[in-house]
Amino acid sequence: MSDSAARSDDRLGATARVLLPVGTTILALLLWQLLVTLTRTQVFPLPAEVLRGIGELLRKGVLWSYVGDSLRRVAVGYAVAAVLGIALGVPLGRSATLERLVNPLIQVLRPISPLAWMPLAVIWFGISDLAPIFLIFLAAFFPVVVATANAVRTIPPMFFRAAQNFALPRGALLRRVLLPAIVPRVLTGLRVALGIAWMVVVAAEMLGVDSGLGYLILDSRNAGKRYDLVVAGMLMIGVIGLLLDIGMRRLERLPAVRWGFQE
Repeated sequence: MSDSAARSDDRLGATARVLLPVGTTILALLLWQLLVTLTRTQVFPLPAEVLRGIGELLRKGVLWSYVGDSLRRVAVGYAVAAVLGIALGVPLGRSATLERLVNPLIQVLRPISPLAWMPLAVIWFGISDLAPIFLIFLAAFFPVVVATANAVRTIPPMFFRAAQNFALPRGALLRRVLLPAIVPRVLTGLRVALGIAWMVVVAAEMLGVDSGLGYLILDSRNAGKRYDLVVAGMLMIGVIGLLLDIGMRRLERLPAVRWGFQE
């Protein structure tokens, strides 16, 4: 294939990557409009009504404030979960004894929904930002621990034998062998954990806080049954979740870790 033909195929591929999502979005909006019109429902709003609701939030100056508060809570809970999850996952993957001691507890706690901890979160932290941050932490912590431990277990033994032959100290072994080897798999776990943490933020912000997208949805439902604002909050959560996932996918494609993924 000539260079010009290859460039043409690349342009067509890039155009398709843009047009296909746009076309799907337009089709979904048209279907939304049609279904609401045909059913004549008084509960679910039309797309135009949701758009006006978003405009109202912007005029009041609360939309970006709510978005910022939700992102801040997720960032804190997720960051703590990532640091502690990796710190625990590495020794779990390296030590069979530690795994036998700790893994049963992890497997008991991991299936428990973070929402089940809501009453305890209120008792422990009161009506404050710490309660939703704690729930977000729980949502992200266990996926990171499991992904990190599994990544460490898949490191070929010859890597460690080579490090022993060069008499690498423990710190150098961690920096030059273990961490580079697990980064691709850990990033996948971090991406999954971020998606779960962002989903939990809606319920987490119903714990007495007075800001955030979760609070917006609950307050709009209770105060005047503003379903246009309810759906607006839902759409904002979905769009931000998509952007966060795109960001993590691009992080996975950085040259330093790209070797761990197939094109």
